[in-house]
Amino acid sequence: MQSRRVPTRRPVPARRQERARAARLAALGSLLAVAVVGAVIVLSSTKGPARHPAATRSNETASKRPSAAASAPPPASAPAPILAYHVINSAPAAGSGSPSLYVPTAEFMAQMRALKAAGWRAVTLDELEAFWTRGKPLGTGKPIVITFDDGYASHYANALPILRQLGWVGVEDLEVNGLPPSDGGLTDSQVRGLVAAGWELDSEGMAQADLTTLDPLQLAEQVTTARQTLRGRYGVAANWFCYPVGHYDAAVLAAARAAGFTGATTTASGWASPQSDRFRLPRLEVAGGTSPSSLLAQIAAAKGTTSAPAASG
Repeated sequence: MQSRRVPTRRPVPARRQERARAARLAALGSLLAVAVVGAVIVLSSTKGPARHPAATRSNETASKRPSAAASAPPPASAPAPILAYHVINSAPAAGSGSPSLYVPTAEFMAQMRALKAAGWRAVTLDELEAFWTRGKPLGTGKPIVITFDDGYASHYANALPILRQLGWVGVEDLEVNGLPPSDGGLTDSQVRGLVAAGWELDSEGMAQADLTTLDPLQLAEQVTTARQTLRGRYGVAANWFCYPVGHYDAAVLAAARAAGFTGATTTASGWASPQSDRFRLPRLEVAGGTSPSSLLAQIAAAKGTTSAPAASG
């Protein structure tokens, strides 16, 4: 039997072994590099971008520093004037009332246009209160409240169309048992027309009376019953009271609070302020014969007074 010769491997040259080893090391290094990059990406996505220490301190300082808007006083703390009108018509030749209570229609129109040109905007007492307490916007312009006392029909016939042309509303202080229509008072339909036009309807009691002279039961009827009647008859909030003939004392103030009113207006001259007693808000009575420029001067002169006396009358 002839034996078969098994061939032997020839040794690999040393240079070829080194090249193979280098190739394997290079491949391993590439795999490690890819793994490191992937780990960096994962860590970056979970921790977020790194911040420079100086930038971090700067941002923390800026967050603690009060802004100019935060340090400025809120605009809702500003006072506002409240105007008081009576009859918007010419005084009758043989009238028994004071001529100062009568503001002719043309005169009233000129006054309202002058107010708008000076940057004023008529709002209601409810709107002013919402601005003071909750910062509810009032629109463009400086807020001013225009009130009308005693329930005269001229408020509907003459004042309403003028304010409507300006996009403004008024506040009617109504006596429940006030002037009858035969004596120039508002009719029930006219009152409803004012409410439908966006006017605020508030209370001036049951009838023209000096509340400081009444006993507790009479006082409660004049204040509480009047509000309940207006709310039930016209479906309004009637949140504000207007002291008849401008007279009030501690008992009258207490009765107005007990009736659930938000506040009350007086005949004391000045601007209404959110810092003052809501039940002693000053007003500016506009007399007949007041020119537009005189009205603007009257408003400006009264700005420094923002409170009414503790009692009046």
